[in-house]
Amino acid sequence: MAHQQVHTGERPFTCSECGKGFTYSSQLKIHQRVHTGERPFTCSDCGKGFTQLAGLQAHQSVHSRERPFPCSDCGKGFTSSSQLKVHQRVHTGERPFNCSDCGKGFTQLANLQAHQSVHTGERPFTCSDCGKGFTSSSKLKVHQRVHTGERPFTCSDCGKGFTQLPNLQAHQSVHTGEWPFTCLECGKGFIRSSQLKVHQSVHSGERPFTCSNCGKGFTLSSQLKVHQRVHTGEKPFTCSDCGKGFTQLSGLQAHQSVHTGERPFNCSDCGKGFTQLSSLQAHQSVHTGERPFTCSDCGKGFTLSSSLLTHQSVHTGEWPFTCSDCGKGFTRSSQLKVHQRVHTGERPFTCSDCGKGFTSSSQLKVHHRVHTGERPFTCSDCGKGFTQLATLQAHHLVHTGERPFNCSDCGKGFTRSSQLKVHQRVHTGERPFTCSDCGKGFTQLAGLQAHQSVHTGERPFTCLDCGKGFTQSSQLKVHERIHTGERPFTCSDCGKGFTRSSRLLTHQSVHTGERPFSSC
Repeated sequence: MAHQQVHTGERPFTCSECGKGFTYSSQLKIHQRVHTGERPFTCSDCGKGFTQLAGLQAHQSVHSRERPFPCSDCGKGFTSSSQLKVHQRVHTGERPFNCSDCGKGFTQLANLQAHQSVHTGERPFTCSDCGKGFTSSSKLKVHQRVHTGERPFTCSDCGKGFTQLPNLQAHQSVHTGEWPFTCLECGKGFIRSSQLKVHQSVHSGERPFTCSNCGKGFTLSSQLKVHQRVHTGEKPFTCSDCGKGFTQLSGLQAHQSVHTGERPFNCSDCGKGFTQLSSLQAHQSVHTGERPFTCSDCGKGFTLSSSLLTHQSVHTGEWPFTCSDCGKGFTRSSQLKVHQRVHTGERPFTCSDCGKGFTSSSQLKVHHRVHTGERPFTCSDCGKGFTQLATLQAHHLVHTGERPFNCSDCGKGFTRSSQLKVHQRVHTGERPFTCSDCGKGFTQLAGLQAHQSVHTGERPFTCLDCGKGFTQSSQLKVHERIHTGERPFTCSDCGKGFTRSSRLLTHQSVHTGERPFSSC
């Protein structure tokens, strides 16, 4: 009879504090401990208390790491047979708990109950600090750790703390290297089946959750919810140090490393530190050369699925975020926000060495390498170092001669689609960057910035040998080769050296006879 209430929805035992209903009086008794704070079952290892014996028993596996119930399909271990039973539904596809409103199925009753709030909008558990509502007391408890800073789950290998046990378990794969759920398309491994399921949409292209404002599709409803904050302007996660707001908690946590300097994820090859595991995993492809996400249109490979999705707009022409000043389109709202600073002149990130301002923190980080001399990306063919991975990748084509992006007007080839786009302005006459002092137009922002020194007289980059000043560090670098005699770009036909790759390309026409602009 009690079981039938699962299907009928009847819950005769109601909590007097919050109104939540239960099928058993014993469930109500346990639930009331949420309000009273009673936790009669205590862990002898760490002192943590639990409202149920089962909760304590499951928790003890954190200390012992014992998982006596293994899955016969994937080998994943569990602390209880009930957890294993629920997990096996991942492999069988069984979802016995169905939503009466939309028909969506779930492997656990608790997940169904949480889902039903999507339709009712009910969130009876509210955070007293920020007012955010939750469908369960457990979610509220986890959320409150954002405000208290409590991280009760600590990694025994590196000491990093986490607000939830699943996050700790996920983190431990960094040390063990275990990734039990593998994508059959690209071989990428995941620690959770849910992560694998989301990842597979990269290959299938399925995006069932669509934004009503811009039409962008998402693989998860939670991703759509976060995205909608782009349109509403909501940033519920605020940095206590500088007041900057974020749409996601993970964004805030990553940002806090700007103030603390903490980078707990370190590359074993070069020692570089990262604030997030995903950033470390993406970086490791620099050393391995692995690019598991391939464009089906041109074959170009990417280290991140997000980079592939951004790249695909080159072929589809889809740019949902458009600049109201110049009409330029972007695949992400964050890219549009940075771009708009070109028109407003806002440069919130300033170099402490030379005072130069930048529109994004990543540009400032790369610029700093001009002063430190750091060039972490090195060409395996000639040993030349670069401040950015993208510059190294473009440089590789000097050795291979590959130029996959060709101009339809004159046939000239380019190593990047962005270079082709700028070049095409030679034919169209488009000059979207205009000097506010004299009205002169430019095809690139860099050209405008260099030109502005004509009016200001500013030349912040000075040659130590002859004192000549330059508006850009790249110009200074090329100039210094006059003094050093360095000619890093060598013709493979006659051995002649050049200070710039553009001069080498011009020279090569002596051997090929090619005159790409003869008809223009």
